[in-house]
Amino acid sequence: MNKRSLQINVLPGFAPEIGRWLWCLEDVRRTVLERMSDLNPDLLDRKMDGRNSIGSLLYHIALIEADWLYVEVLQTEYETDIRSLFMQEDRSEDGSLVHVAGQTLEQHLHRLQAVRDKLLFHFKTMDMTNWRTPRQLESYDVTPEWVIYHLVEHEAHHRGQIFELVRNLV
Repeated sequence: MNKRSLQINVLPGFAPEIGRWLWCLEDVRRTVLERMSDLNPDLLDRKMDGRNSIGSLLYHIALIEADWLYVEVLQTEYETDIRSLFMQEDRSEDGSLVHVAGQTLEQHLHRLQAVRDKLLFHFKTMDMTNWRTPRQLESYDVTPEWVIYHLVEHEAHHRGQIFELVRNLV
């Protein structure tokens, strides 16, 4: 029997505390990518019982990550290469996620990775003061530390939805 080691590591190249949180974010993504590795591409756009499609959830995960990075943490406009990855809004008029259809798994995975690469790039030079300095927005104040906590929570939530869809659609 192989004994597993269940512990949180530090993502190399980051301040230790920041690196632990980013390792958690990367670990959630790792499990999403593992599940997607053998996904039948025909299942990406399929909806079940009025739920979102896997493709729509992948698009949403990437867009929310980009939004928290650029709007809250960096407080700037999206970089052109990232903006070009999001040709649709996130939500329809009734508040539900837009149905993102007709994209390949490779397109979805590229979008997720491009946004994550930007996030890691911007957090690489962050020190503990910046990590805990609130960004003051109109409706709330938020620290980069809380943003990463939220992104871990957000992706883990949608990971569960994706896993349930994969299980029920296969």
